[in-house]
Amino acid sequence: MTAAPVTVRVPAKVNVQLAVGGRRRDGFHDLANVFLAVGLYDHVTAVPADTLTITASGPDTDNIPLDATNLAAKAAVELAAHHGVDPVVGLHITKDIPVAGGMAGGSADAAAALLACDTLWGLNTPRADLLAICAELGSDVPFSLVGGAALGEGRGEILTPLEVAGPFHWVFAVAEGGLSTPAVYRECDRLRRESGAGDTTDDVPAPVADPALIDALRTGDPYALAAVLVNDLQAAALSLRPALADTLATGTDAGALAALVSGSGPTCAFLAPDADTAAKIAVTLTASGTCRTARPAASPAPGATVVAAP
Repeated sequence: MTAAPVTVRVPAKVNVQLAVGGRRRDGFHDLANVFLAVGLYDHVTAVPADTLTITASGPDTDNIPLDATNLAAKAAVELAAHHGVDPVVGLHITKDIPVAGGMAGGSADAAAALLACDTLWGLNTPRADLLAICAELGSDVPFSLVGGAALGEGRGEILTPLEVAGPFHWVFAVAEGGLSTPAVYRECDRLRRESGAGDTTDDVPAPVADPALIDALRTGDPYALAAVLVNDLQAAALSLRPALADTLATGTDAGALAALVSGSGPTCAFLAPDADTAAKIAVTLTASGTCRTARPAASPAPGATVVAAP
């Protein structure tokens, strides 16, 4: 074990395709979830300590738990249990990814904490074991470790890396307050039942990745990608937060090639043709009053990476 702090940088994600299957018997949904890591980052620093502690700084950190329920804390506990060691570490999370914003900020922190603790404790855990622990922690956590682009199947945790060129230029409009991911899935199920289509695996076709979307990522063509962006949770997010429709319309009118709710929301993602247009869209959105702030970012981005260690 090293006595020096270890800091890990970890990216946010946007779902460029989120195809949601029917509700399974266990309450989960099978997904065809095409992840793309984007250059908005949290940093997690691990330091030696006598007990497990969590601290945080940055926007909206008053809305995240600073106890054993935090996913970063759970990551430390799971890694320690895997190796039969005590989970004693001080974890500090520096937030820049929107909290409860549909960009996997909590999952990112879990992946970063896992890598930071592994490095701090000198465990040298095999990558496959780290990914297995990630999958136990949550559906989005494995991708936060991997980064780049990937197809997530099952609940999203079974990853197939995808070739991605880019850069793709995005703007992320951060809403006031968050949305609960379970609540958005429940609303998706409700809307499906209300439509008469049904919401179970017997009613909803199995989700599959769109070959045109995978090809657009491979070639780095923003126009081709814009034509095939899709999020099956968007209708549910808009039902719970109708004001997001104004945000989507504002960004589209400002020059975005396409707009969609990111994951379960409420952050909205706008694909731009270039960096200059992305910057202009961000200014327009921020001034519009339809969101709290808007941030440009490029993709792809690397997964969790140690940026400071002995």
